[in-house]
Amino acid sequence: MAFLPELVLMAGALVLFFICLGESRARQAGIAAFVVSVATIAACALCLGQQAVLFDGAYRVDLFSQILKLVFACGFVLVLMLGGEISDIRDDIRAEYYLFLTLSVSGLVMLVSCVDIITLVVALELSSFPLYLLVPMRCEREGQRSQMESAIKYIMFGVAANGIMLFGLSYLFGLTGTTSLPVMVEKLRPVVHSPLAITGLALTFCGLFFKLAVFPFHFWTPDVYQGASNETASIIASLSKVGAVAVLVRFVSLASPDNHAIVLLLTLLAVASMFYGNLIALIQKDLKRLLGFSGIAHAGYALIGFVAMDAAGYAASLYYIVGYLFMVLACFVVICKVSRDGANVSMEDLAGLHRRSPLLAVTLVVGIFALAGIPPFVGFMGKFTLLSAALAKGHLALVIIAVVNTAIAIYYYLGVVREACFRDAGDRPVIALDWTTRVVCVLLIVGVLVLGIAPAFVIDAISSSLACVNLPLASVPQP
Repeated sequence: MAFLPELVLMAGALVLFFICLGESRARQAGIAAFVVSVATIAACALCLGQQAVLFDGAYRVDLFSQILKLVFACGFVLVLMLGGEISDIRDDIRAEYYLFLTLSVSGLVMLVSCVDIITLVVALELSSFPLYLLVPMRCEREGQRSQMESAIKYIMFGVAANGIMLFGLSYLFGLTGTTSLPVMVEKLRPVVHSPLAITGLALTFCGLFFKLAVFPFHFWTPDVYQGASNETASIIASLSKVGAVAVLVRFVSLASPDNHAIVLLLTLLAVASMFYGNLIALIQKDLKRLLGFSGIAHAGYALIGFVAMDAAGYAASLYYIVGYLFMVLACFVVICKVSRDGANVSMEDLAGLHRRSPLLAVTLVVGIFALAGIPPFVGFMGKFTLLSAALAKGHLALVIIAVVNTAIAIYYYLGVVREACFRDAGDRPVIALDWTTRVVCVLLIVGVLVLGIAPAFVIDAISSSLACVNLPLASVPQP
């Protein structure tokens, strides 16, 4: 039972593999992937209270991992539903698209349970490499092959970041003589202020900063968003970021709260990410590029919780990134439906959306207002919890900088709302929505509202689960 969600995903990937052996089986693969995603939600819900240590202490099932697995499963379902028939992927490779997507989600689900460096690296690569393959699977357009450039850039930056992370992990292993994170916590405490330990942790963060799109590991983000299909960009923008924050919690907790070098590093990266992302987003006309630069800024917001270096800050970062998943998917479902034949959507393409499709317009407004941090949406409560955690530790300057950046972001976010709600539609056609899209829109709107209006349940659950992070393995039952 403890390993049931992973078993469901791996069995689903195996089924999809056999489906891919045939030709023109995109529809069967889509149905199979959706069934697997729903079954994964059921499995995660059934296993929510499970605790176990598996694979000789390398894999731990606890409340922390189980909550995040449920988040990944919900995100998996939403991505499949908003993508629909994924028309921007060629028919002959569409079945493989579903296979790679399922494998990537499998890696993310395993990632949050890994408490050993070796298994963690394997899970990280399993979640990353299928995404590298999804980017170039977009249909080619005449005179445009931006997906190939984006894929090469994504792979090159990803490989470089992984290499730097492995170099940092080798330092930590050399200092402690163990690959087990809980044991590493105990052995690092006497030497955590040494230059070698700080260097090892900083280099280890690099691979996770790449997935989170933190400055200066952000260069791939806007180009990959623009070059990838709308559905692929939604996956990269949402699910992978939740996984990066979850693993970052395990590694940041290796450092002691009074480690000023790590705090200063995280503070500088947070400030640079917020200013860079928000200022460059001001001039963007392509909606996916705008969300890409916005994502860099939101990565900076998420780092604010880590600057606090305590459980309240980690819980705030996790709550914020879970809310961000719903916020950004609300924007991407609009992009997928406004787009003509999977083409990129410019700001002008949103003109008159309130008349062409009122439900899409409401979904976009909710998502944009949430990203801007306007109450009562989850973006406001997420920023509030982050800033409260940082302020409690005396980081007043960082809080002021975050508020200034929020004000900057409101300008370009309201530009999106202006196009959708106050421009004339002209000759742009009415957008017909199927029942699947309507359900996704309603679910995302409700999710953004509920997480913002009643955050206590989620924050309390995350806070309780954080007690399990890097605990000694002996505290968890072994089957």
